[in-house]
Amino acid sequence: MFLTEKIEKAIVRATLLHASQKRKVSGVPYIVHPYAVAFLLAHYSNDEDVIIAGLLHDVLEDVPQYTEQDMRAEFGERVLAIVKEVTEDFTPAEKEDHRLREHNEESWRARKEKYLENLRNASEEALMVAAADKIHNMHGIIDEYRIHGVGVWEKFKRPPAKQLWFYNAAAKAISEKLEHPLVEEMQKVLAELRSLIE
Repeated sequence: MFLTEKIEKAIVRATLLHASQKRKVSGVPYIVHPYAVAFLLAHYSNDEDVIIAGLLHDVLEDVPQYTEQDMRAEFGERVLAIVKEVTEDFTPAEKEDHRLREHNEESWRARKEKYLENLRNASEEALMVAAADKIHNMHGIIDEYRIHGVGVWEKFKRPPAKQLWFYNAAAKAISEKLEHPLVEEMQKVLAELRSLIE
């Protein structure tokens, strides 16, 4: 997919909205993640809205001041619909304060279960975004493991077994509904992650 005016607009918007955020473990600017997800999607798809949804996929979760109405007005109903399908259901308080979402174990599990349920009913476009998201997140864990070894698990709020549970369940939900090269890539990266944990 070539760089279009609408994709460039989404790059700028995502960069500004995530400007103050960092990746939890590596500490690199958060925007690296949406860029990587969009790059993966652009490699496999010419669907402009899917690539834009990849760029914006974490905005509704992580940027409380940017609303669904804002996204609809800037990027259209289809982009908003895809992003909503891959958005975890945080409370307004959890959106404002990341510590609340990280330390409530019961809330974490319930939120992940709801996300998995959503994946089982998601559109092909949303499943592509979810697969690209999981690929990059798992790559991030693997890369940090190569640097820090088993000490990397201390940097996460959840123990490795719980993380693996979630990635296994997400990959299963995606794989059952989507036939796509992204699924093959996701399964390959998941196998590598599994080898580090089990």
